[in-house]
Parts: sequence; structure tokens; C-alpha cells
Amino acid sequence: MNMYNDAQKYFNFFIKSNFDLNNEKIMHKVKHTYQVVNNAKYICEDMQLSNEDKDLAMAIALLHDIGRFDQAKQMNTFREDITNYDHATLGVKLLFEQNEIRNFIETSKYDEIIKKAVGSHSKYILDETNMTDKELLHSKIIRDADKIDSFRAKTTDDIYTMANITEKNIEESKITDKVYNDFMNEKTILSKDRKTGIDIWVSYIAFVFGIYFNSSLKLIKEKDYINQLFDRFVYKSDAEKMVLLKDKTNNYLNNKLQ
Repeated sequence: MNMYNDAQKYFNFFIKSNFDLNNEKIMHKVKHTYQVVNNAKYICEDMQLSNEDKDLAMAIALLHDIGRFDQAKQMNTFREDITNYDHATLGVKLLFEQNEIRNFIETSKYDEIIKKAVGSHSKYILDETNMTDKELLHSKIIRDADKIDSFRAKTTDDIYTMANITEKNIEESKITDKVYNDFMNEKTILSKDRKTGIDIWVSYIAFVFGIYFNSSLKLIKEKDYINQLFDRFVYKSDAEKMVLLKDKTNNYLNNKLQ
């Protein structure tokens, strides 16, 4: 897998040269990047895709959040709903307008696939128009791989580092009707609809409704991420609703995997 290996060497140099590795948000994002690479590899292998596709998917995973590092450095938060900072768009600008892509990947053969996959990985809905089959495949792989690691991170990592909310914000707030109803209707949650700490937390779990591949859902179930996410906090204001949301999510997952 020469393309990924070459890109990885420059990635490590790029991060060390431009960012403070003692900053917990920077290190959180480095860890996330490599976990997404592993998820992309798993998805490709489980779907029995070609070695070329696996190599490309892993390279895209390495680059997908390249705009996040400057966001952490400049804004000290990953909350784009409060900063108007679109890390995916800025990642594309860094790679293709500033031509950093050639430092990561020598060939231009995959540029359009990488550009569309990186640029669309965090969009609420993937715009499938004007995409080739290969562009669509890799855009879906990176979206799934990214969401899977969001689950992993939120089962263990410091919640304030990730989302600028506290455990108290989550445990003592109530779910708004819009967020609750969208979740129960198996919809992902728009950032603008989140009003409370628990809304934000629930919106992360709702990523499962945007997963494309059964291979991805299988990995989520194998890791037991859904139960770990729901069980991470003690819900003092909306415990009954959280039980219902947990049951809804597990039933959804099991039905999809039958």
C-alpha cells in the first residue's frame, strides 16, 4: 500500500511541524485520524474491495480531517455550530488550492475522488449528484469510518475536549421535542436543532442512522458502542426518554443486520 504509506510519512511531518503535540485537542485529532484509517481498512476488507480501493480509502481517511488541526489551533473547539468553521471545506483548500496534496500523494490520478470525499465527509446529507461510482463509494466509506470513530471517542475521551460541554450539561438537561422526534424517526440531527447538552449528546448517537454499509454497522455492534454511549452518563432529567432512545437504536441496528 505505497500511496497510504507515503502519505503517512508526510502527515506525521506536517503535524509535528505545524502544531503543538502537547495540545490535547491536537492529539485527540491525531488519534482520531488513525482510528478512522483503521475503520476504513476494516470496511474495505469486510466488503472485499480491491487493494487499490483499500489503499485509497486509507489515504482519504488520513487526510479527511486535515482542516481540523488548524481549527483546534485557532478556535480551541471542534464545535462548528458556534464558530462557522467548516473544516471539510478548509481541508480541501489546504490540499488542493495550496497544493499540499502533492506532498502527501505523488500521483494526481485520485485527486477528484479525494477532493469530493474529503469535502463531503462531514456534510449533513451527501450530495450524490455529479459523482462517479468510485467517488460515491469512497465518499460513503469515509463518512462511515468517521462516524464509527466518533462513537469510539465518545465512549472514552473527555467530553469537554470533544464538544465543549460538560457531564453536568448532559445529565441535567432535557431533550427537546424536535431532537427526540427526529431520533425516534431514525433521522440524524441537524446542529441548528440542538438546544441543550443532552440534545448534543443524542445527536452524536444518531449518527448510526446515517451509516451506509452493513460492514460498518457490524463493526459498531461488535464494539458495543451504542450501549456504551447510552450508559456513559446518569440521566437525571430525561432518564425514561433515554431508555426509549436506547431501545430504538439497538432495534434499528439488529434489524439492519438481520
